[in-house]
Formats: sequence, structure tokens, C-alpha cells
Amino acid sequence: MIEARFVLTQGEFTLDVDLRLPAAGISVLFGPSGCGKTSLLRCLAGLTRPQLGLLRVQGEFWQDEGHWLPAHQRAVGMVFQQPQLFPHLTVQGNLDFGQRRAGRPLPQLDQAVELLGIAPLLSRRIEGLSGGERQRVAIARALAVAPQLLLMDEPLASLDAARKAELLPFLDRLHRELTLPIVYVTHALPELLRLADEVVCLDAGRVRAAGPLGQLQTELAGGWLQDDEAGVVLPCTVAERDAKWQLARLRFDGGELLVRDDGHPLGSAVRARLLARDLSLALAEPQHSSISNVLLGSLEALLPDAHPAQCLARVQVGGARLLARLTRQSAERLALRPGLPVWVQVKAVALLA
Repeated sequence: MIEARFVLTQGEFTLDVDLRLPAAGISVLFGPSGCGKTSLLRCLAGLTRPQLGLLRVQGEFWQDEGHWLPAHQRAVGMVFQQPQLFPHLTVQGNLDFGQRRAGRPLPQLDQAVELLGIAPLLSRRIEGLSGGERQRVAIARALAVAPQLLLMDEPLASLDAARKAELLPFLDRLHRELTLPIVYVTHALPELLRLADEVVCLDAGRVRAAGPLGQLQTELAGGWLQDDEAGVVLPCTVAERDAKWQLARLRFDGGELLVRDDGHPLGSAVRARLLARDLSLALAEPQHSSISNVLLGSLEALLPDAHPAQCLARVQVGGARLLARLTRQSAERLALRPGLPVWVQVKAVALLA
């Protein structure tokens, strides 16, 4: 568990946050530019000292009243937008520098090299690497010190679309296979939806909302996720692959979804994104329809949407919550009310990983 309480005033801006973040997985700091994401990250790293603060990581106090652990004494790995690598050294030389900071050889470096796929790059110089390769080396060097906390400040922001697509699968591997907490700064919604376990929404230096992704994406619908972005991301497992029809069956906490087979092995974990615009509701089980994914659930609430003609229906399906967009006229015509059983028709599903 990470406990953080900071008050930092710089000019006219004040960061005032009180957070509890999980001891593993990716916690995403999300919000517009200037909302305080990087300032919060620098407080966690010890690069900025707030006027008031408390920080406890895995039970160890790094800051409280009268106590301040400087950045170089914190077990932190830091990855910036621009890879902070030494251009005169090889990849191996940069990684060795990280090991020297730790003061001893650490087996975690071998794991980082394998997870990030940089073994073929070890003898190469930094100038000859692509942007995505440099960032993978920067992440490996941050892991080389065996940190208790990994901080990532918009690590994809300086990359083009192709290099982002190259790096994301490696971030997925870190997510799945490392047990340390990762705090990840972004203002890019696709990164949040693909990587986040926990989300902290910041606005003008304050925490607007914080909690698991699955909870926030429905509770804050109509707010931070409006228009075409409203929807949910479901953690799923690949339960079956149909070679004849090139389809895969995904199992989630509430049912199953039939999707295009993208080659994920049986038993692998994937994230499925269901946009509210692609879901509709019916009071009776649909018959003779081309839509394959139909789920029985219970209507929880009708939420306001970006346009007054529309609303978002929040539906409980097993242990999962879904969002469906419909007109307020349709909601009144169907006499929708909380607790009503409804059939959810899912027209399209996108796989994020």
C-alpha cells in the first residue's frame, strides 16, 4: 500500500491530495495538462519537497512530520517522457549504471531485459536505437535498481503512433508479470483504458475521483467519458477459439462474449472495450437477430449524457457493469426503472490487449 498526503504550493498553483494506492498493478494519474500529475509524481519521487507531506510505501515512511528521505535514498525507478540515457554508452553500459546506483548486482536486471525484449540490443549504442527501443532501455534501467515503486511520466508522449504500438505490448508484460506498484502519468485515454488497474482523476491540483477502473468508468459516465468515449473495459479470459469461424469466446465476470479471433492463446488475459454507443437494451430476449452477444442483466440507473436528448443506462450483468446509450424518449417508452431485468445487445467489441 502507498499512502500519500501532499500539499504543495508553487506560485498560483496548489497541489492538495490524499491518496491510498494499491501495492501492485498500475495506478494511472489522469487529467488535462496542468492538473498536477507530474507535480504529484515528483513528490512521490522526492524530486520536489512539498510544504506539507506524508508518504508511506510498503509500510516504510519516506516522509512525515520532521522526516524527509531524499530522492537518491528512495527505492524508486523513474521513467521520463524523454529517455534519460547516456549516448556515449552502449545499452549494456546504461544498464550497468543503474546497477551501480543500487550498489550491487541485482537479478532483477535479467528479468527486465527479458520482459522488455532488449537482449539483442545490449551491445548497441544509444544513437542507433529507435525511440521505442530507447524507452524500453530506459524502463529496464529504472527496474535495474530493484525499486519498491516505479514511476512513469508519460513514457509514450514523445513517440509516434508506430513506436507507441511497439512499446505497449512490453508495458502489458510488465503489468502482468511484475508485482511492484507502478504509478503512470498520462492524459491519453487509450493508455489509461489499456493499462490501468486503479485511476486517479486530477483536476486543478485536487483529486476529483479515485478507485478501480471498473468502478470509475461507470460511476463517472457522462463526465470524464462523454460522447463516443463512454463505455466500459472488461477484464476477460480467452475460453475458446473456433478455427472454423475464426472467432474466440471470452469469459468475464458476468458471462461470455464472442469476438473475432486475434490469436490470443487459450487462457490468456485480455481487455475488452464495450462502447455505450454499441449497446442497446430490450425488455425481452431478442430473436432472429444478427447480434451474437446478448446478455441478461438488471438496470441499475439512468445517468445523464453529454446531450440532453440522450441518457446512459448502467446495467449490472453478473459481477460486471455495462453502459448503454439510448434516447430519453426510448427510456420513457420502455418504462425503464432501476431493478428492471433487461437484455443487453452488444453490437461490437474491441480488444485492447
